[in-house]
Amino acid sequence: METLKNHLILFDAECPMCRMYTKAFVNTGLLEVNGRAAYQDFQEQTCPMLDRQRAANEIALVNQETGEVSYGIESLFKVFAVAIPAFKFLFDFKPFVWLMTKVYAFIAYNRRVIIPPPLTSDPFQLQPTFKLNYRIAYLIFTWVIIAYILSGYAKLLDGLLPPNHAYREYLICSGQIFFQGIVIQFIDKRKRWDYLGNIMTISFAGALLLFPVLLITNWINLHPLFYAAWFMMVAGFMFLEHIRRSKLLKLGWTLTASWVIYRIVVLIIILLFR
Repeated sequence: METLKNHLILFDAECPMCRMYTKAFVNTGLLEVNGRAAYQDFQEQTCPMLDRQRAANEIALVNQETGEVSYGIESLFKVFAVAIPAFKFLFDFKPFVWLMTKVYAFIAYNRRVIIPPPLTSDPFQLQPTFKLNYRIAYLIFTWVIIAYILSGYAKLLDGLLPPNHAYREYLICSGQIFFQGIVIQFIDKRKRWDYLGNIMTISFAGALLLFPVLLITNWINLHPLFYAAWFMMVAGFMFLEHIRRSKLLKLGWTLTASWVIYRIVVLIIILLFR
């Protein structure tokens, strides 16, 4: 693979995901050893053409010879077009570019609820712009995937839980969003969209941990108690992750308590109305 030379990619130092994939670019030779830097450390006078707020929103790629700057998916396409020239035609195909621009923005504007930044007492002054439409899209996307997986997994608990109705898990999952949304309004409404994004990431991660077990049932049938035990282990992980993320958001214990109470109340209602 060819290396993109004389270019500097600017990543978000407060974003673990950004740090990882730009480091991978360097380690695999897509970029030069000194081909990455945090936009937080980048001096404004080094490249007057750089839009610093846009660089906080979308990863920026600076041509160190001309000063030209590209952003977001265009930056990534420039890196990959040099490394894999055979795909260059795809990066010039407008429908593909449009689609990947939307996918990139969907991830970029939700990156801090997908993998939250570490807790710091002195965050950088220039922060990514919040886009409500992309946060709502993220909540809907994760809600659909989570509910779909849980609907399939609930069938494995035959005999332990009442038969699963077609839309039960969709209602439970959406109910959790609305319930926690009401609670966060009383605690710190300024953080409601960050919190809701984080809890859906937690649930999404839990659903992904259930999915392999759901897949193996196509070949192996295990006792419902095994599926229940695995579900409880995943729920334990989700509980600990909720505590961790609540600390990162400085929200205390109330939301974790309400999150658990909601699940217990839902379970009681399911068992009572068999």
